[in-house]
Amino acid sequence: MSLLRFDGVSKQYPGGHQALAEVNFAVEPGEMLFVTGHSGAGKSTLLKLIQLAERPNRGAVLFDERNLHNVRGRKVALHRRDVGVVYQNHQLLTDRTIFENVALPLILRGMPRAEIGKRVRSQLERLGLGGREKSLPSQLSAGEQQRVGIARALIGEPRMLVADEPTGNLDPTLSAEIMELFASLPQRGTSVLVASHDLNLVKRMKKRVLVLNHGQLVDDISPEDLADE
Repeated sequence: MSLLRFDGVSKQYPGGHQALAEVNFAVEPGEMLFVTGHSGAGKSTLLKLIQLAERPNRGAVLFDERNLHNVRGRKVALHRRDVGVVYQNHQLLTDRTIFENVALPLILRGMPRAEIGKRVRSQLERLGLGGREKSLPSQLSAGEQQRVGIARALIGEPRMLVADEPTGNLDPTLSAEIMELFASLPQRGTSVLVASHDLNLVKRMKKRVLVLNHGQLVDDISPEDLADE
């Protein structure tokens, strides 16, 4: 059973811009893959549909066989617990400590303070940020700040992580480190979908690649095909 499925999904914005056109693909539990394409190809729109930040005009987005069209009201927040999000600009709260930034999703759930502390410290340790919980984002490097954003996305133990150009502001070495971190997540059962225009980085990862061109899914390249290149 697929974790995520796009079934003939189209998205048109007011003014006539066709962001996605009849897109079909599926993501399996514990799978990592990339979506790539030119600027404006529809990558960000695709990720927004998964998060319920946007809705399709036609077709269906299914998560765990549940049609997201029917997810409304309070159920939207419940769905978003299953989908962690990492941004190019990590969107950290600059006046809050690293601990407070990572803890925020659990605080909003009303989780007991002791459990929050245990989870946050464990997550920061896992991402190489142990001992930095009292620091402010401005006291961290760009790579460390992105790791905090990843820790926040993972703290709620989502079933899927989506990342929109997560290495766009990082140098090649840091980019490779972040991608290796993402590649370790499927071993713990988390599916990972990364939008990136960095073709060299994508090819090096040897994962499945979806290619968008002006809103159309024009290729679905298997890891085996990439290995042959």
